[in-house]
Amino acid sequence: MLIRRAREFYERSGNLRQSPLAGCAISMATVALALLARVLLAGHLVGFPFLTFIPAILVTSFFCGWRAGALAAVLGALARLYFFAPVPAAGPSTGPVVSLWFGYSMYAFAAAVLLMAVGSMHAAFQDLAASAEQRKLLNVELEKRVRERTEALQAANRSLLDEAATRAAAQAQIRQLQKMEAVGQLTGGIAHDFNNMLAIIVGSLDIAKRSLGTDQDKAERFIANAMEGARRGAQLTSRLLAFSRQQALDPRPLDANELMRDMSNLLLRSIGPNIQLESLLAPGLWRTFADGSQLESALINLCVNGRDAMPDGGRLTLETCNIALDAAYARALDARPGDYVCICVTDSGSGMAPEVLARAFDPFFTTKTPGKGTGLGLAQVYGFVKQSDGHVKIDSQPGRGTAVRIYLPRYLGNEMPARGAVPREAQASRPNRETVLVVEDEDGVRSMTVEALQGLGYTVVAAAGPEHALDLLDEGVRANLLFTDIVMPGMDGRVLADRVREKHPQVKVLFTTGYTRGAPLYDGIADSGGAMLPKPFTVDQLDAKIRSTLDAGGETPVAH
Repeated sequence: MLIRRAREFYERSGNLRQSPLAGCAISMATVALALLARVLLAGHLVGFPFLTFIPAILVTSFFCGWRAGALAAVLGALARLYFFAPVPAAGPSTGPVVSLWFGYSMYAFAAAVLLMAVGSMHAAFQDLAASAEQRKLLNVELEKRVRERTEALQAANRSLLDEAATRAAAQAQIRQLQKMEAVGQLTGGIAHDFNNMLAIIVGSLDIAKRSLGTDQDKAERFIANAMEGARRGAQLTSRLLAFSRQQALDPRPLDANELMRDMSNLLLRSIGPNIQLESLLAPGLWRTFADGSQLESALINLCVNGRDAMPDGGRLTLETCNIALDAAYARALDARPGDYVCICVTDSGSGMAPEVLARAFDPFFTTKTPGKGTGLGLAQVYGFVKQSDGHVKIDSQPGRGTAVRIYLPRYLGNEMPARGAVPREAQASRPNRETVLVVEDEDGVRSMTVEALQGLGYTVVAAAGPEHALDLLDEGVRANLLFTDIVMPGMDGRVLADRVREKHPQVKVLFTTGYTRGAPLYDGIADSGGAMLPKPFTVDQLDAKIRSTLDAGGETPVAH
Protein backbone atom coordinates (compact mmCIF):
# COMPACT_ATOMS: atom_id res chain seq x y z
CA MET A 1 0.00 0.00 0.00
CA LEU A 2 2.79 2.48 1.05
CA ILE A 3 4.86 1.71 -2.05
CA ARG A 4 1.80 2.11 -4.32
CA ARG A 5 1.00 5.53 -2.75
CA ALA A 6 4.66 6.57 -3.08
CA ARG A 7 4.61 5.56 -6.73
CA GLU A 8 1.43 7.55 -7.30
CA PHE A 9 3.09 10.68 -5.76
CA TYR A 10 6.17 10.02 -7.86
CA GLU A 11 4.16 9.82 -11.09
CA ARG A 12 2.17 12.97 -10.23
CA SER A 13 5.36 14.99 -9.52
CA GLY A 14 7.01 14.17 -12.81
CA ASN A 15 6.73 17.78 -14.03
CA LEU A 16 8.74 19.04 -11.01
CA ARG A 17 11.65 16.74 -11.85
CA GLN A 18 11.64 17.99 -15.41
CA SER A 19 12.03 21.66 -14.30
CA PRO A 20 15.42 22.76 -12.76
CA LEU A 21 13.95 26.06 -11.54
CA ALA A 22 11.18 24.27 -9.71
CA GLY A 23 13.78 22.01 -8.12
CA CYS A 24 15.85 24.99 -6.92
CA ALA A 25 12.81 26.76 -5.55
CA ILE A 26 11.58 23.72 -3.67
CA SER A 27 15.11 23.09 -2.32
CA MET A 28 15.33 26.58 -0.88
CA ALA A 29 11.78 26.36 0.47
CA THR A 30 12.35 23.07 2.27
CA VAL A 31 15.72 24.26 3.66
CA ALA A 32 14.06 27.45 4.88
CA LEU A 33 11.36 25.44 6.61
CA ALA A 34 14.02 23.19 8.12
CA LEU A 35 15.97 26.23 9.32
CA LEU A 36 12.84 27.67 10.91
CA ALA A 37 12.19 24.37 12.64
CA ARG A 38 15.82 24.34 13.81
CA VAL A 39 15.42 27.80 15.32
CA LEU A 40 12.14 26.94 17.02
CA LEU A 41 13.47 23.68 18.40
CA ALA A 42 16.95 24.94 19.26
CA GLY A 43 16.54 24.09 22.91
CA HIS A 44 15.55 20.53 22.17
CA LEU A 45 18.03 19.72 19.41
CA VAL A 46 21.27 20.34 21.25
CA GLY A 47 23.77 17.86 19.88
CA PHE A 48 21.76 17.28 16.64
CA PRO A 49 22.53 20.33 14.51
CA PHE A 50 21.62 18.76 11.14
CA LEU A 51 18.53 16.79 12.18
CA THR A 52 15.88 19.17 10.73
CA PHE A 53 17.63 19.30 7.35
CA ILE A 54 17.39 15.54 6.76
CA PRO A 55 13.58 15.61 6.05
CA ALA A 56 14.15 18.60 3.74
CA ILE A 57 16.69 16.60 1.74
CA LEU A 58 14.35 13.57 1.64
CA VAL A 59 11.28 15.51 0.51
CA THR A 60 13.18 17.58 -2.06
CA SER A 61 14.97 14.58 -3.59
CA PHE A 62 11.75 12.53 -3.72
CA PHE A 63 9.69 15.16 -5.52
CA CYS A 64 12.41 16.96 -7.53
CA GLY A 65 15.14 14.40 -8.02
CA TRP A 66 18.58 13.77 -6.58
CA ARG A 67 20.07 16.99 -7.96
CA ALA A 68 17.54 19.11 -6.11
CA GLY A 69 18.10 16.92 -3.04
CA ALA A 70 21.86 17.49 -3.27
CA LEU A 71 21.25 21.24 -3.53
CA ALA A 72 19.06 21.06 -0.45
CA ALA A 73 21.86 19.22 1.41
CA VAL A 74 24.39 21.89 0.45
CA LEU A 75 22.03 24.72 1.39
CA GLY A 76 21.33 23.03 4.74
CA ALA A 77 25.07 22.72 5.45
CA LEU A 78 25.63 26.41 4.61
CA ALA A 79 22.67 27.45 6.78
CA ARG A 80 24.05 25.40 9.66
CA LEU A 81 27.45 26.96 9.21
CA TYR A 82 26.15 30.46 8.93
CA PHE A 83 23.44 30.55 11.57
CA PHE A 84 24.54 27.95 14.06
CA ALA A 85 28.39 27.98 13.91
CA PRO A 86 29.90 27.68 17.42
CA VAL A 87 31.77 30.73 18.86
CA PRO A 88 35.52 30.07 18.78
CA ALA A 89 37.04 29.60 22.27
CA ALA A 90 39.93 31.76 23.58
CA GLY A 91 43.29 30.17 23.04
CA PRO A 92 44.33 27.46 20.81
CA SER A 93 41.95 24.49 20.78
CA THR A 94 41.38 21.82 18.16
CA GLY A 95 38.41 20.03 19.81
CA PRO A 96 35.56 22.14 18.46
CA VAL A 97 37.03 22.13 14.98
CA VAL A 98 37.32 18.37 14.94
CA SER A 99 33.78 18.07 16.29
CA LEU A 100 32.51 20.46 13.63
CA TRP A 101 34.11 18.60 10.75
CA PHE A 102 33.00 15.25 12.13
CA GLY A 103 29.40 16.52 12.26
CA TYR A 104 29.63 17.76 8.67
CA SER A 105 31.09 14.42 7.58
CA MET A 106 28.27 12.50 9.17
CA TYR A 107 25.76 14.91 7.63
CA ALA A 108 27.31 14.42 4.19
CA PHE A 109 27.25 10.64 4.62
CA ALA A 110 23.58 10.65 5.71
CA ALA A 111 22.65 12.96 2.81
CA ALA A 112 24.49 10.72 0.35
CA VAL A 113 22.70 7.63 1.69
CA LEU A 114 19.34 9.39 1.41
CA LEU A 115 20.04 10.58 -2.10
CA MET A 116 21.12 7.08 -3.17
CA ALA A 117 18.05 5.49 -1.58
CA VAL A 118 15.71 7.98 -3.22
CA GLY A 119 17.54 7.57 -6.52
CA SER A 120 17.16 3.80 -6.29
CA MET A 121 13.50 4.27 -5.54
CA HIS A 122 13.13 6.54 -8.56
CA ALA A 123 14.94 3.98 -10.74
CA ALA A 124 12.62 1.25 -9.48
CA PHE A 125 9.57 3.41 -10.22
CA GLN A 126 10.90 4.15 -13.68
CA ASP A 127 11.44 0.43 -14.29
CA LEU A 128 7.89 -0.25 -13.16
CA ALA A 129 6.58 2.48 -15.42
CA ALA A 130 8.66 1.12 -18.30
CA SER A 131 7.35 -2.39 -17.61
CA ALA A 132 3.77 -1.12 -17.51
CA GLU A 133 4.31 0.76 -20.75
CA GLN A 134 5.92 -2.29 -22.26
CA ARG A 135 2.98 -4.45 -21.13
CA LYS A 136 0.62 -1.89 -22.60
CA LEU A 137 2.50 -1.99 -25.89
CA LEU A 138 2.53 -5.78 -25.78
CA ASN A 139 -1.23 -5.81 -25.13
CA VAL A 140 -1.75 -3.45 -28.04
CA GLU A 141 0.46 -5.63 -30.22
CA LEU A 142 -1.33 -8.76 -29.02
CA GLU A 143 -4.74 -7.25 -29.72
CA LYS A 144 -3.49 -6.20 -33.14
CA ARG A 145 -2.25 -9.70 -33.89
CA VAL A 146 -5.46 -11.25 -32.56
CA ARG A 147 -7.48 -8.88 -34.73
CA GLU A 148 -5.34 -9.68 -37.77
CA ARG A 149 -5.59 -13.42 -37.03
CA THR A 150 -9.35 -13.13 -36.55
CA GLU A 151 -9.67 -11.32 -39.86
CA ALA A 152 -7.50 -13.98 -41.50
CA LEU A 153 -9.64 -16.75 -39.98
CA GLN A 154 -12.82 -14.98 -41.08
CA ALA A 155 -11.41 -14.66 -44.57
CA ALA A 156 -10.45 -18.36 -44.52
CA ASN A 157 -13.90 -19.23 -43.22
CA ARG A 158 -15.54 -17.22 -45.99
CA SER A 159 -13.28 -18.96 -48.47
CA LEU A 160 -14.25 -22.36 -47.03
CA LEU A 161 -17.93 -21.43 -47.13
CA ASP A 162 -17.58 -20.32 -50.73
CA GLU A 163 -15.74 -23.52 -51.55
CA ALA A 164 -18.38 -25.58 -49.73
CA ALA A 165 -21.14 -23.77 -51.62
CA THR A 166 -19.32 -24.37 -54.89
CA ARG A 167 -18.81 -28.04 -54.00
CA ALA A 168 -22.46 -28.38 -52.94
CA ALA A 169 -23.56 -26.85 -56.24
CA ALA A 170 -21.26 -29.23 -58.11
CA GLN A 171 -22.57 -32.20 -56.12
CA ALA A 172 -26.15 -31.10 -56.76
CA GLN A 173 -25.34 -30.92 -60.45
CA ILE A 174 -23.78 -34.38 -60.30
CA ARG A 175 -26.84 -35.72 -58.47
CA GLN A 176 -29.06 -34.15 -61.10
CA LEU A 177 -27.00 -35.75 -63.85
CA GLN A 178 -27.15 -39.08 -62.04
CA LYS A 179 -30.88 -38.66 -61.58
CA MET A 180 -31.35 -37.90 -65.26
CA GLU A 181 -29.16 -40.89 -66.12
CA ALA A 182 -31.30 -43.10 -63.86
CA VAL A 183 -34.50 -41.70 -65.36
CA GLY A 184 -33.09 -42.29 -68.82
CA GLN A 185 -32.16 -45.85 -67.93
CA LEU A 186 -35.60 -46.41 -66.36
CA THR A 187 -37.58 -44.98 -69.28
CA GLY A 188 -35.38 -46.79 -71.76
CA GLY A 189 -35.95 -50.10 -69.97
CA ILE A 190 -39.70 -49.47 -69.73
CA ALA A 191 -39.91 -48.52 -73.40
CA HIS A 192 -37.91 -51.59 -74.44
CA ASP A 193 -40.01 -54.06 -72.43
CA PHE A 194 -43.33 -52.46 -73.29
CA ASN A 195 -42.44 -52.36 -76.99
CA ASN A 196 -41.75 -56.09 -76.85
CA MET A 197 -45.09 -56.74 -75.13
CA LEU A 198 -46.98 -54.42 -77.45
CA ALA A 199 -45.40 -56.21 -80.39
CA ILE A 200 -46.77 -59.49 -79.00
CA ILE A 201 -50.23 -58.02 -78.38
CA VAL A 202 -50.58 -56.05 -81.62
CA GLY A 203 -49.07 -58.75 -83.79
CA SER A 204 -51.08 -61.55 -82.20
CA LEU A 205 -54.37 -59.65 -82.41
CA ASP A 206 -53.68 -58.77 -86.04
CA ILE A 207 -53.01 -62.42 -86.89
CA ALA A 208 -56.09 -63.50 -84.90
CA LYS A 209 -58.23 -60.96 -86.77
CA ARG A 210 -56.98 -62.27 -90.13
CA SER A 211 -57.63 -65.88 -89.03
CA LEU A 212 -61.14 -65.46 -87.58
CA GLY A 213 -62.96 -66.56 -90.69
CA THR A 214 -60.52 -69.19 -91.88
CA ASP A 215 -58.73 -70.83 -88.95
CA GLN A 216 -60.54 -70.60 -85.59
CA ASP A 217 -57.88 -72.58 -83.70
CA LYS A 218 -55.13 -70.31 -84.95
CA ALA A 219 -57.14 -67.22 -83.97
CA GLU A 220 -57.72 -68.55 -80.47
CA ARG A 221 -54.06 -69.44 -80.11
CA PHE A 222 -52.90 -65.94 -81.01
CA ILE A 223 -55.58 -64.35 -78.83
CA ALA A 224 -54.12 -66.37 -75.96
CA ASN A 225 -50.67 -65.14 -77.02
CA ALA A 226 -51.94 -61.54 -76.86
CA MET A 227 -53.37 -62.21 -73.41
CA GLU A 228 -49.98 -63.49 -72.30
CA GLY A 229 -48.34 -60.28 -73.57
CA ALA A 230 -50.91 -58.23 -71.68
CA ARG A 231 -50.27 -60.31 -68.55
CA ARG A 232 -46.56 -59.62 -68.81
CA GLY A 233 -47.29 -55.93 -69.23
CA ALA A 234 -49.42 -55.97 -66.09
CA GLN A 235 -46.63 -57.76 -64.24
CA LEU A 236 -44.10 -55.13 -65.36
CA THR A 237 -46.42 -52.35 -64.21
CA SER A 238 -46.84 -54.06 -60.86
CA ARG A 239 -43.08 -54.29 -60.42
CA LEU A 240 -42.62 -50.64 -61.32
CA LEU A 241 -45.28 -49.64 -58.81
CA ALA A 242 -43.59 -51.83 -56.21
CA PHE A 243 -40.26 -50.11 -56.84
CA SER A 244 -41.89 -46.66 -56.59
CA ARG A 245 -43.68 -47.76 -53.36
CA GLN A 246 -47.04 -46.87 -54.91
CA GLN A 247 -48.54 -50.25 -55.57
CA ALA A 248 -51.86 -51.12 -53.97
CA LEU A 249 -51.11 -53.40 -51.02
CA ASP A 250 -53.49 -55.55 -49.03
CA PRO A 251 -51.54 -56.07 -45.79
CA ARG A 252 -52.84 -58.53 -43.22
CA PRO A 253 -51.47 -60.13 -40.02
CA LEU A 254 -49.07 -62.75 -41.33
CA ASP A 255 -47.11 -65.74 -40.04
CA ALA A 256 -43.98 -65.80 -42.19
CA ASN A 257 -43.12 -69.37 -41.14
CA GLU A 258 -46.51 -70.65 -42.30
CA LEU A 259 -46.26 -68.72 -45.57
CA MET A 260 -42.84 -70.21 -46.32
CA ARG A 261 -44.05 -73.73 -45.53
CA ASP A 262 -47.02 -73.27 -47.85
CA MET A 263 -44.84 -72.11 -50.73
CA SER A 264 -42.05 -74.68 -50.31
CA ASN A 265 -43.26 -76.78 -53.26
CA LEU A 266 -43.47 -73.68 -55.46
CA LEU A 267 -39.93 -72.70 -54.48
CA LEU A 268 -38.61 -76.20 -55.22
CA ARG A 269 -40.13 -76.05 -58.70
CA SER A 270 -38.69 -72.53 -59.22
CA ILE A 271 -35.07 -73.29 -58.29
CA GLY A 272 -34.72 -76.67 -59.97
CA PRO A 273 -33.36 -80.07 -58.84
CA ASN A 274 -29.65 -79.16 -58.63
CA ILE A 275 -30.22 -76.63 -55.81
CA GLN A 276 -30.48 -77.86 -52.22
CA LEU A 277 -33.18 -75.92 -50.36
CA GLU A 278 -32.81 -75.62 -46.60
CA SER A 279 -35.31 -73.94 -44.25
CA LEU A 280 -34.38 -72.72 -40.77
CA LEU A 281 -37.63 -71.42 -39.33
CA ALA A 282 -37.41 -69.95 -35.85
CA PRO A 283 -39.94 -71.28 -33.34
CA GLY A 284 -42.15 -68.65 -31.73
CA LEU A 285 -41.73 -66.28 -34.66
CA TRP A 286 -43.53 -62.96 -34.23
CA ARG A 287 -46.30 -62.05 -36.61
CA THR A 288 -45.85 -59.24 -39.09
CA PHE A 289 -48.26 -57.06 -41.04
CA ALA A 290 -47.73 -57.33 -44.78
CA ASP A 291 -49.26 -58.28 -48.10
CA GLY A 292 -48.83 -62.05 -48.29
CA SER A 293 -48.91 -62.30 -52.08
CA GLN A 294 -46.31 -59.56 -52.46
CA LEU A 295 -44.08 -61.20 -49.85
CA GLU A 296 -44.39 -64.49 -51.76
CA SER A 297 -43.42 -62.69 -54.96
CA ALA A 298 -40.42 -61.09 -53.20
CA LEU A 299 -39.21 -64.44 -51.87
CA ILE A 300 -39.59 -66.07 -55.29
CA ASN A 301 -37.54 -63.24 -56.85
CA LEU A 302 -34.78 -63.71 -54.26
CA CYS A 303 -34.74 -67.49 -54.70
CA VAL A 304 -34.59 -67.19 -58.49
CA ASN A 305 -31.71 -64.71 -58.19
CA GLY A 306 -29.93 -67.15 -55.88
CA ARG A 307 -30.54 -69.98 -58.35
CA ASP A 308 -29.08 -67.92 -61.21
CA ALA A 309 -25.99 -67.19 -59.09
CA MET A 310 -25.38 -70.98 -58.78
CA PRO A 311 -25.45 -72.35 -62.35
CA ASP A 312 -23.56 -75.47 -61.24
CA GLY A 313 -25.75 -76.10 -58.23
CA GLY A 314 -25.42 -75.11 -54.59
CA ARG A 315 -27.33 -74.51 -51.40
CA LEU A 316 -30.14 -72.03 -50.84
CA THR A 317 -31.10 -71.30 -47.23
CA LEU A 318 -34.31 -69.69 -46.03
CA GLU A 319 -34.14 -68.47 -42.44
CA THR A 320 -36.47 -66.58 -40.12
CA CYS A 321 -35.82 -65.00 -36.74
CA ASN A 322 -37.03 -62.34 -34.32
CA ILE A 323 -34.77 -59.33 -33.97
CA ALA A 324 -34.89 -56.10 -31.95
CA LEU A 325 -33.11 -53.16 -33.58
CA ASP A 326 -31.68 -50.63 -31.17
CA ALA A 327 -31.22 -46.98 -32.14
CA ALA A 328 -27.60 -47.34 -33.31
CA TYR A 329 -28.19 -50.47 -35.42
CA ALA A 330 -31.44 -49.09 -36.82
CA ARG A 331 -29.65 -45.88 -37.79
CA ALA A 332 -27.00 -47.92 -39.63
CA LEU A 333 -29.81 -49.73 -41.51
CA ASP A 334 -31.77 -46.51 -42.16
CA ALA A 335 -34.70 -48.04 -40.29
CA ARG A 336 -36.75 -47.23 -37.20
CA PRO A 337 -35.78 -48.87 -33.89
CA GLY A 338 -38.09 -51.60 -32.68
CA ASP A 339 -39.02 -55.27 -33.05
CA TYR A 340 -38.81 -56.87 -36.50
CA VAL A 341 -39.33 -60.21 -38.17
CA CYS A 342 -36.23 -61.01 -40.21
CA ILE A 343 -36.44 -63.22 -43.31
CA CYS A 344 -33.04 -64.12 -44.77
CA VAL A 345 -32.38 -65.76 -48.15
CA THR A 346 -28.78 -66.96 -48.49
CA ASP A 347 -27.12 -68.61 -51.47
CA SER A 348 -23.66 -70.15 -51.92
CA GLY A 349 -23.23 -68.63 -55.36
CA SER A 350 -20.78 -66.30 -57.04
CA GLY A 351 -21.56 -63.22 -54.92
CA MET A 352 -21.42 -59.60 -56.05
CA ALA A 353 -18.57 -57.17 -56.59
CA PRO A 354 -18.82 -53.87 -54.64
CA GLU A 355 -19.74 -51.86 -57.74
CA VAL A 356 -22.53 -54.34 -58.56
CA LEU A 357 -23.75 -54.39 -54.96
CA ALA A 358 -24.01 -50.58 -54.97
CA ARG A 359 -26.50 -50.73 -57.88
CA ALA A 360 -28.33 -53.92 -56.95
CA PHE A 361 -31.65 -52.15 -56.27
CA ASP A 362 -31.53 -49.92 -59.37
CA PRO A 363 -34.44 -50.65 -61.75
CA PHE A 364 -33.49 -52.42 -64.98
CA PHE A 365 -29.94 -52.97 -63.72
CA THR A 366 -28.92 -56.58 -64.24
CA THR A 367 -25.74 -58.57 -64.76
CA LYS A 368 -27.62 -61.40 -66.44
CA THR A 369 -27.40 -62.04 -70.15
CA PRO A 370 -30.12 -60.49 -72.38
CA GLY A 371 -33.40 -62.34 -72.08
CA LYS A 372 -32.54 -63.80 -68.65
CA GLY A 373 -33.98 -61.02 -66.52
CA THR A 374 -35.58 -57.57 -66.60
CA GLY A 375 -33.54 -56.07 -63.75
CA LEU A 376 -36.70 -55.36 -61.73
CA GLY A 377 -36.63 -58.27 -59.26
CA LEU A 378 -34.62 -56.63 -56.47
CA ALA A 379 -36.16 -53.24 -57.24
CA GLN A 380 -39.60 -54.79 -56.64
CA VAL A 381 -38.40 -56.37 -53.38
CA TYR A 382 -36.95 -53.05 -52.22
CA GLY A 383 -40.10 -51.07 -53.03
CA PHE A 384 -42.44 -53.60 -51.40
CA VAL A 385 -40.40 -53.80 -48.18
CA LYS A 386 -40.05 -50.02 -47.89
CA GLN A 387 -43.77 -49.56 -48.55
CA SER A 388 -44.41 -52.03 -45.73
CA ASP A 389 -42.34 -49.85 -43.33
CA GLY A 390 -39.52 -52.40 -43.37
CA HIS A 391 -35.93 -52.54 -44.56
CA VAL A 392 -33.90 -54.76 -46.86
CA LYS A 393 -30.14 -55.31 -46.68
CA ILE A 394 -27.72 -57.24 -48.90
CA ASP A 395 -24.44 -58.75 -47.71
CA SER A 396 -22.31 -60.18 -50.49
CA GLN A 397 -18.69 -60.88 -51.40
CA PRO A 398 -17.35 -62.27 -54.67
CA GLY A 399 -17.01 -66.04 -54.42
CA ARG A 400 -18.72 -66.25 -51.02
CA GLY A 401 -22.37 -65.99 -51.90
CA THR A 402 -25.09 -63.48 -51.07
CA ALA A 403 -27.43 -63.00 -48.12
CA VAL A 404 -30.53 -60.81 -48.51
CA ARG A 405 -32.29 -59.88 -45.25
CA ILE A 406 -35.82 -58.54 -45.17
CA TYR A 407 -36.89 -56.78 -41.95
CA LEU A 408 -40.66 -56.41 -41.49
CA PRO A 409 -42.15 -54.70 -38.40
CA ARG A 410 -43.60 -56.90 -35.69
CA TYR A 411 -47.41 -56.94 -35.53
CA LEU A 412 -48.79 -56.45 -32.01
CA GLY A 413 -52.52 -56.60 -32.77
CA ASN A 414 -54.94 -59.25 -31.62
CA GLU A 415 -56.20 -60.29 -35.06
CA MET A 416 -55.08 -63.77 -36.03
CA PRO A 417 -53.12 -64.35 -39.23
CA ALA A 418 -55.39 -64.63 -42.23
CA ARG A 419 -55.76 -68.08 -43.73
CA GLY A 420 -56.17 -68.58 -47.40
CA ALA A 421 -59.59 -67.82 -48.78
CA VAL A 422 -61.87 -70.73 -49.42
CA PRO A 423 -61.47 -71.72 -53.07
CA ARG A 424 -64.31 -70.72 -55.30
CA GLU A 425 -64.93 -74.31 -56.22
CA ALA A 426 -65.47 -75.20 -52.55
CA GLN A 427 -68.13 -72.55 -52.13
CA ALA A 428 -71.75 -73.33 -52.74
CA SER A 429 -72.39 -72.00 -56.20
CA ARG A 430 -75.40 -69.80 -56.72
CA PRO A 431 -76.49 -67.42 -59.48
CA ASN A 432 -75.23 -63.84 -59.49
CA ARG A 433 -78.41 -61.82 -58.96
CA GLU A 434 -77.10 -58.79 -57.05
CA THR A 435 -76.86 -55.22 -58.29
CA VAL A 436 -73.41 -53.64 -58.66
CA LEU A 437 -72.85 -49.88 -58.90
CA VAL A 438 -69.71 -49.35 -61.00
CA VAL A 439 -67.97 -45.95 -60.59
CA GLU A 440 -65.11 -45.36 -63.05
CA ASP A 441 -64.02 -42.14 -64.77
CA GLU A 442 -62.20 -43.92 -67.64
CA ASP A 443 -64.79 -44.72 -70.32
CA GLY A 444 -62.98 -47.76 -71.73
CA VAL A 445 -62.41 -49.36 -68.33
CA ARG A 446 -66.01 -48.64 -67.26
CA SER A 447 -67.41 -50.14 -70.47
CA MET A 448 -65.28 -53.27 -70.13
CA THR A 449 -66.20 -53.71 -66.44
CA VAL A 450 -69.93 -53.27 -67.12
CA GLU A 451 -69.82 -55.78 -69.98
CA ALA A 452 -67.92 -58.32 -67.88
CA LEU A 453 -70.29 -58.04 -64.89
CA GLN A 454 -73.36 -58.28 -67.08
CA GLY A 455 -71.88 -61.39 -68.68
CA LEU A 456 -71.49 -62.84 -65.17
CA GLY A 457 -75.19 -62.31 -64.50
CA TYR A 458 -75.10 -59.19 -62.30
CA THR A 459 -77.38 -56.21 -62.67
CA VAL A 460 -75.07 -53.28 -63.36
CA VAL A 461 -75.55 -49.54 -62.87
CA ALA A 462 -72.70 -47.42 -64.31
CA ALA A 463 -71.60 -43.97 -63.10
CA ALA A 464 -68.97 -41.78 -64.78
CA GLY A 465 -67.82 -40.28 -61.48
CA PRO A 466 -68.49 -39.96 -57.73
CA GLU A 467 -71.06 -37.15 -58.04
CA HIS A 468 -72.95 -39.10 -60.70
CA ALA A 469 -73.01 -42.16 -58.39
CA LEU A 470 -74.40 -40.13 -55.48
CA ASP A 471 -77.06 -38.64 -57.75
CA LEU A 472 -78.12 -42.13 -58.90
CA LEU A 473 -78.46 -43.32 -55.31
CA ASP A 474 -80.44 -40.20 -54.39
CA GLU A 475 -82.79 -40.93 -57.31
CA GLY A 476 -83.64 -44.33 -55.80
CA VAL A 477 -81.15 -46.72 -57.37
CA ARG A 478 -80.47 -49.59 -54.98
CA ALA A 479 -77.20 -51.53 -55.04
CA ASN A 480 -75.70 -54.40 -53.12
CA LEU A 481 -72.08 -53.53 -53.98
CA LEU A 482 -70.19 -50.34 -54.78
CA PHE A 483 -67.31 -51.13 -57.17
CA THR A 484 -65.30 -47.90 -57.41
CA ASP A 485 -61.98 -46.62 -58.62
CA ILE A 486 -59.92 -44.81 -55.96
CA VAL A 487 -58.12 -42.02 -57.84
CA MET A 488 -60.75 -39.94 -59.63
CA PRO A 489 -61.10 -36.21 -60.31
CA GLY A 490 -63.19 -34.24 -57.85
CA MET A 491 -63.69 -36.84 -55.12
CA ASP A 492 -61.56 -39.69 -53.83
CA GLY A 493 -63.08 -43.17 -54.07
CA ARG A 494 -62.69 -43.68 -50.32
CA VAL A 495 -64.58 -40.45 -49.61
CA LEU A 496 -67.32 -41.68 -51.97
CA ALA A 497 -67.50 -44.99 -50.07
CA ASP A 498 -67.84 -43.15 -46.74
CA ARG A 499 -70.66 -40.97 -48.07
CA VAL A 500 -72.49 -43.94 -49.59
CA ARG A 501 -72.29 -45.98 -46.37
CA GLU A 502 -73.57 -43.04 -44.32
CA LYS A 503 -76.92 -43.31 -46.12
CA HIS A 504 -76.78 -46.97 -47.18
CA PRO A 505 -74.80 -48.92 -44.54
CA GLN A 506 -75.80 -52.25 -46.06
CA VAL A 507 -73.90 -51.53 -49.30
CA LYS A 508 -70.59 -53.40 -49.52
CA VAL A 509 -67.54 -51.77 -51.08
CA LEU A 510 -64.87 -53.06 -53.44
CA PHE A 511 -62.06 -50.70 -54.51
CA THR A 512 -59.94 -50.92 -57.63
CA THR A 513 -56.90 -48.91 -58.68
CA GLY A 514 -54.00 -48.95 -61.06
CA TYR A 515 -52.06 -46.14 -59.35
CA THR A 516 -52.05 -44.79 -55.81
CA ARG A 517 -50.24 -41.98 -54.09
CA GLY A 518 -48.46 -42.33 -50.76
CA ALA A 519 -48.24 -45.19 -48.34
CA PRO A 520 -50.22 -48.46 -48.32
CA LEU A 521 -53.95 -48.15 -48.88
CA TYR A 522 -55.06 -50.69 -46.33
CA ASP A 523 -55.78 -48.28 -43.48
CA GLY A 524 -58.08 -46.10 -45.60
CA ILE A 525 -59.73 -49.14 -47.21
CA ALA A 526 -60.29 -50.84 -43.86
CA ASP A 527 -61.83 -47.64 -42.46
CA SER A 528 -64.19 -47.54 -45.43
CA GLY A 529 -65.14 -51.21 -44.96
CA GLY A 530 -63.97 -52.27 -48.42
CA ALA A 531 -61.71 -54.75 -50.18
CA MET A 532 -59.21 -54.21 -53.01
CA LEU A 533 -58.93 -55.50 -56.61
CA PRO A 534 -55.78 -54.12 -58.30
CA LYS A 535 -55.82 -53.19 -61.98
CA PRO A 536 -55.46 -54.75 -64.45
CA PHE A 537 -57.71 -57.71 -63.72
CA THR A 538 -59.18 -60.56 -65.72
CA VAL A 539 -62.87 -61.47 -65.82
CA ASP A 540 -62.17 -64.49 -63.59
CA GLN A 541 -60.38 -62.31 -61.04
CA LEU A 542 -63.24 -59.79 -61.15
CA ASP A 543 -65.81 -62.56 -60.69
CA ALA A 544 -63.96 -64.10 -57.74
CA LYS A 545 -63.42 -60.78 -55.95
CA ILE A 546 -66.98 -59.52 -56.48
CA ARG A 547 -68.41 -62.80 -55.26
CA SER A 548 -66.14 -63.02 -52.19
CA THR A 549 -66.91 -59.40 -51.24
CA LEU A 550 -70.64 -59.94 -51.52
CA ASP A 551 -70.47 -63.19 -49.57
CA ALA A 552 -68.34 -61.73 -46.78
CA GLY A 553 -70.42 -61.40 -43.61
CA GLY A 554 -73.20 -63.75 -44.64
CA GLU A 555 -76.05 -63.81 -47.14
CA THR A 556 -76.51 -60.59 -49.09
CA PRO A 557 -80.11 -59.48 -49.73
CA VAL A 558 -80.80 -58.89 -53.41
CA ALA A 559 -81.53 -55.24 -54.20
CA HIS A 560 -84.73 -54.57 -56.18
